Amino acid sequence: WRIMATATVPPPPRSTANPAPARTANSVRRTMSIDVCWPDGETGGRLFVGRCRDYRTPAGGGAGTVLDEAEYKATLAEDKTITAITATPAPAKIDQLVGVRGGNHLRLFIKETMPELISEGAPIYLPLDDISGTALVSAMSWAHWHENWAERLSASFKPEEMQKLMADRVNVCWGLAEGNSGVTGEGARSDIASTDAGDVRNPADPEGWHELYENEGPGFRRARRIEVQRDDAAGLIRIEAAFQDSVKRKSGGRGAIHEYNISAPADLASGRLLTLEPEARILPFGECPGAIHNAQRLVGRTLGEIREAVLEQLRGPQGCTHLNDALRALAEVPKLAGYLA
Repeated sequence: WRIMATATVPPPPRSTANPAPARTANSVRRTMSIDVCWPDGETGGRLFVGRCRDYRTPAGGGAGTVLDEAEYKATLAEDKTITAITATPAPAKIDQLVGVRGGNHLRLFIKETMPELISEGAPIYLPLDDISGTALVSAMSWAHWHENWAERLSASFKPEEMQKLMADRVNVCWGLAEGNSGVTGEGARSDIASTDAGDVRNPADPEGWHELYENEGPGFRRARRIEVQRDDAAGLIRIEAAFQDSVKRKSGGRGAIHEYNISAPADLASGRLLTLEPEARILPFGECPGAIHNAQRLVGRTLGEIREAVLEQLRGPQGCTHLNDALRALAEVPKLAGYLA
């Protein structure tokens, strides 16, 4: 059965939509990035630089206005524990994140400790929330700097530890559901992150993105773009969003690991999602795009409840970890639409 099933698995999507389109007139665009690097070498702590900016483009198009922006720098130990963090502007309780490990617990801790960041739609919340996912994926950066990276990683675990690690991956998400190629080992391995990530920045629209952090040596980047327009005549909020994880290549440029685009109109009065069109652009395994059809369960939910709805409806093999992250960020749309009121 496994041989037959594997033969029917389509190739994974491997085509970036970058660069970002030029800004649209009378819109607000939130761009967010987290860049990860290793200033003290592979075994040292990771430096996370998170940035977020809200930018309004006027009705006539052209240059616009920065409405809000934020930045943090955080150091994480090898076990993902935050050992230091500073931010501009600094939330009142940002220091309390020191000692917390990246993961779902961190997201819950931020929600409980600094709930005003969520309720106010503060730009810094999105890159703080994304520490969890970024801490998990960013180690892939070293795969493009060591040819034997996979072997070195395996050698760092005892056989029983590696068996448990592989077993724990099963049913984490749709792409790693039991029997799928990413679990059986028959899926893509060395070619993960080999797809050209392009550049999120559009050379024809230099104001379209905030300044990105650059580093020497291996590096990882999570980049997001959420663009919002109000269509008062139709009673709609029109949403275009993009999500990409990429790593620096030793040979130059960037290789993408995950990339999704999302188009969605929401009702202007209620904030309810009317339709939802996720597009898988770059993913590791051929089965991964199958998670998209379950995202339709969110249609009819309000943007304000989207984070909780994703957790309710798209847990484990019902969803894709990275699509879920892209969808949860739609909760930022009411803040952005409010700029256009």
